[in-house]
Amino acid sequence: MTVEGPNDPLQEPSVPFDAASQSAGDATVNERKARAKRKKKKLKRRIRSLEEELAVYDSVAASKLYGLTPELEREVAQALSADNPRQLYRLVRPLHAADHADLIERYSGQNREILVTVLGRYFDPETLTYLDDNVREEILPLLDEDVLRNAMETLESDDAVEILGELDDEDQARLLDSMPERERAMVEEGLNFDEASAGRLMQREMVTVPEHWTVGQTIDYLRTTIDLPNNFYDIFVADPDRRPLGKLSLSNMLRSKRPVRVAEIMRTDFHTVPAVMDQEDVAMLFRQYGLVSAPVVDTEDKLIGMITVDDVVDVMHEEAEEDILRLGGVANDDLHGSLFNTTRSRFSWLAVNLVTAIVASGVIGAFETTIEKIVALAVLMPIVASMGGNAGTQTLTVAVRALSMRELSSTNAFKFVIKEMTVGSLNGVMFALIAAGACWAWFGDPQIAAVMASAMMINLFVAGLSGTLIPITLERLKIDPAIASTVFLTTVTDVVGFFTFLGLAALFLI
Repeated sequence: MTVEGPNDPLQEPSVPFDAASQSAGDATVNERKARAKRKKKKLKRRIRSLEEELAVYDSVAASKLYGLTPELEREVAQALSADNPRQLYRLVRPLHAADHADLIERYSGQNREILVTVLGRYFDPETLTYLDDNVREEILPLLDEDVLRNAMETLESDDAVEILGELDDEDQARLLDSMPERERAMVEEGLNFDEASAGRLMQREMVTVPEHWTVGQTIDYLRTTIDLPNNFYDIFVADPDRRPLGKLSLSNMLRSKRPVRVAEIMRTDFHTVPAVMDQEDVAMLFRQYGLVSAPVVDTEDKLIGMITVDDVVDVMHEEAEEDILRLGGVANDDLHGSLFNTTRSRFSWLAVNLVTAIVASGVIGAFETTIEKIVALAVLMPIVASMGGNAGTQTLTVAVRALSMRELSSTNAFKFVIKEMTVGSLNGVMFALIAAGACWAWFGDPQIAAVMASAMMINLFVAGLSGTLIPITLERLKIDPAIASTVFLTTVTDVVGFFTFLGLAALFLI
């Protein structure tokens, strides 16, 4: 028998019901709920406000990364359309030279002329160094003589040589006559080198010191000498005949004590660049050894200038862009080139493709009787050629890139060819099964499916082989693989694809 008492924890005490107390409790709960709801709404409003502030902050931060923002572009367009040079001047004057160059390149005709001339004598000569070659050649006649003369005096010698090289002989002579004797001699020397050589790429301004100097003497020299390059990273140590003995980085020098001799801390395992070296080879040298700057020497191994990494980065960009565009059959100046020049350059490429297409059509014409008897062949044969062309282009792209980066040589060429042949064969087997199944389901003829599978395997194998051998062979023949490889590859894959497919059909189906 269980006895229940007031102290039994399982038994809830009996409390008399009080309506007033219940009503007051409900009111308290409702008030708390309302207060919590208000806090929740307030918190949501605060979150939205923070999100809006963050968005504004992101927008402002992004606009500070580049001076040429979409908003500024719209304002410039409005100023141009409203013919408001005063407003245009206020918009353009604060821009960095690179942003001003981008803005000039995005317009043409009269608008481009206004963007160039609106700054008058305040035109920044540095803008010329950021412009596309075609655009720079177009706007140079628009600039005042004082602006050009100022550019020749303030720009580094390599930039001055690049700009002068695009002027005609008369304009060159006039500007050279206006330059001081020393600067004129350096620029004229640069103009004598080939356009794509290290001699054109280098700047004549550099810092050279004798090996018996101390760190203290070198630092004092840098502090007191006015005629120094605007930017340099290394100091070159030379003998009295200006032959390079070593290279001293600024960071290494600044970590050394003043009494230490330069000869004790300079690096003797440095790379010199011959002035006649091609700029593409210079870029590879910088990339291979992680150089920041390198001395340039003449045929007598005497120092005549230096090349810095910022110029090499431009060369890398130009060479990579040129190779990519050549693979597509277009010139590197198509974007800013004239209508006539762009049409003419693409016409020659398309004419070559027309010849290769006629060759492929000739192969099809040789099997005209076979196609007439089996109409399904006309539907299926483009598939074989297209698959071969795409597979070959993949291999070709890898090969051209490896050749341009000096990653493919006689040492690993055979291994690369075998690998790409194997890849082509494996893909050929897999896509042969897929294509055969589709043909069987489509036409209900196992023989056509077998012919399709065989032709697919053969053409993908040939695509892998030709995609490697064609650029390697052209490289050995001193022909740029980026220019001619695509034409030969397309011809091979089309001819082999059509011939194998139609030839097997004529052999086994008729």
